Amino acid sequence: MTAVDVREVLVGVPVPAPAGVAPDRFRDVFRGHPAGVAVVTTRVGGQVAGFTATSVISVSAEPPLVAFSLARGSSSWPLVARASTVAISLLAEGQEEISTRFATSGIDRFAAGGWRPLASGEPVIDGAAAWLHADVVDRVAAGSSRLVVVRVVGCESWPGRAPLVFHDRGYRRLAGF
Repeated sequence: MTAVDVREVLVGVPVPAPAGVAPDRFRDVFRGHPAGVAVVTTRVGGQVAGFTATSVISVSAEPPLVAFSLARGSSSWPLVARASTVAISLLAEGQEEISTRFATSGIDRFAAGGWRPLASGEPVIDGAAAWLHADVVDRVAAGSSRLVVVRVVGCESWPGRAPLVFHDRGYRRLAGF
């Protein structure tokens, strides 16, 4: 994996990566960082793709920008690379099976149902805590992954639904929900 420094991405100046951070150690650190679980989907022509993501972040409220990453080798990447729009379903507690299904390679992730298309065609997950519909703004190479920046053009949420959280290789409940 090649390290990427934000300064290099923003101004094109190569910045050497600090020595001594092995990929396994890096992964261990992030296993201790809880993350919300989302399913990102797209439709291009008659093809749909979707994958589980714990990398979804809010970037800006004005304009409303969100970003997510996925590995270059992901089976969803070829379609996401061509997509002009995506839907992001922020999963709710109890949707572990959906998260696992969309993280599993070599299966039809949509075959079991539990989703519906937006008017524009992108699938959203039924029962999610929220969903976002977004236009793709940029795709940035970042090491072994691609960072996709999107502008939100529509959204819906159900505040009473607790989020699905992933931490240390397992799903967790938030206290207070």
